[in-house]
Amino acid sequence: MNLQLWRLILTVECIFVCIYSQTLPKRRCAFKVTAQNNKYTTAGKVNESVQVCENTQCCVSYYVVINGQPKVDVLACDIVEKSCPDATCKAETRFNGRLIKCVCNTDLCNRNISWTTGSEQLQLTYSNSKDEVLEATVIILPGLFLILFFMCVAVKSKRLILEPKHNLLSCPVDDNVQPLCSCQTTGTAEIEIDDIKLQQILHRGHFATVWQGEYQGSIVAVKVFPAEWKHIFTAEKEVYELPLMKHAGIVNFLGTGKEPDCSSWLIVLQLAEYGSLHSYLCKHTTNWTLSLKFCQSLSEGLSFLHSDLHKYDVHKPSVAHRHLSSSNVLVRADDSCVLCDFGCSTILRSCSGQWLSPMTSVEGHTQMGTLRYMSPEILEGSVNLSSSSCLMQGDIYSLGLLLWEIWMRCSDLFEGGIVPPHLLPYESELGADPMLKDLLQFVFQMQKRPSIPEHWALLPQGSALQELLTDCWDWDPDARLTTQCVLERLASLQPCYSP
Repeated sequence: MNLQLWRLILTVECIFVCIYSQTLPKRRCAFKVTAQNNKYTTAGKVNESVQVCENTQCCVSYYVVINGQPKVDVLACDIVEKSCPDATCKAETRFNGRLIKCVCNTDLCNRNISWTTGSEQLQLTYSNSKDEVLEATVIILPGLFLILFFMCVAVKSKRLILEPKHNLLSCPVDDNVQPLCSCQTTGTAEIEIDDIKLQQILHRGHFATVWQGEYQGSIVAVKVFPAEWKHIFTAEKEVYELPLMKHAGIVNFLGTGKEPDCSSWLIVLQLAEYGSLHSYLCKHTTNWTLSLKFCQSLSEGLSFLHSDLHKYDVHKPSVAHRHLSSSNVLVRADDSCVLCDFGCSTILRSCSGQWLSPMTSVEGHTQMGTLRYMSPEILEGSVNLSSSSCLMQGDIYSLGLLLWEIWMRCSDLFEGGIVPPHLLPYESELGADPMLKDLLQFVFQMQKRPSIPEHWALLPQGSALQELLTDCWDWDPDARLTTQCVLERLASLQPCYSP
């Protein structure tokens, strides 16, 4: 009897949801955008100050605070469907109070935002006619009451049916079983330093010198850290030793060693035959197929690094790289890219409830890595360290710059195959060694990005490239793509290029 009742409730609920979803009116949002936010016009049909959403039930609002006064930057439908549980616009301040944002789920809800500055509570209002508000209320309220009623009935019935079964089927708890701890590492046997023969220096970095060497008959890369940078060595070693940390997009880790007097510490890696992506792009141009392979393998490596994996009763937590640059991406002989240099990375740990970031505790701030690749919020110092996504969103910004860097050396994207010399992001605008204040003004305040050649818009896949780049380096971290979305966009591009 209970099973039949359960099926009946499910059927009624499904029928109701299907009928209601088909009759659900499209969300209407207050609309006003600045010239640099024209992409929001694609989110729905615009009729003067109102936009009817095409693909979402969420309205968004952005206000930029200038000299203490809020100014409308965006009022529109959200571009893609996101979670927006609030019926009214509840303000979130970003970038140390320089930006006010809200997302809400009722008609025209984005025209009013309540926010607090100090002891003063302010109400930001963008006017629409009272008739529009009344119309929205008449349409929405009956539907909300109906769906709440059916949800309450269904939930109550499910509990009555399922709770007795749960008591019968639940397994006894074994008090001896310890919860899985993501702080565990696989551990690596230490390499005897006498077994390594250093041959020549490949690269001198800030924290370490990379040598070409020989180990067990193979040519390897040996990263040598002086004693004062042991904490960076330890941080990088711990990332490499995470469980399941083997992937085609991550440089192959062979082990660690140290000098007998502890004057230096070594990490031994498989040698990437073509060196860094930076040095490769300086010397070589690419065609469309090769550049796409670079972009895909690079994004696959970052996607794996960001992933939270549970397999074989072990756990690889998510890792934010935090130091992505073309110098920290290597190119192998098979023309694939691999990530390296995890000394500034942050491991998102689950067992302690905290993240491990030796650089944060040592340096006392969140600005780490190469300045030109840092996202606007990291440059400005407004990263929210209580959010598990903020540092990975910073990685996505850096990834966008790397994709731009790769495509700017692709002969198929330039008429006659005449490719400009390799430039780092913002090098043409700010020079070879930009200062923090210059990047802050250009990237954060002016919201500028590396210039995309205008003729790309005329190429078969040019518009898709531009959209992918702009969605990676968006000023709003929440609007940026995930690594999985980047991979899906790249997979949709044609592997063979036909001008």
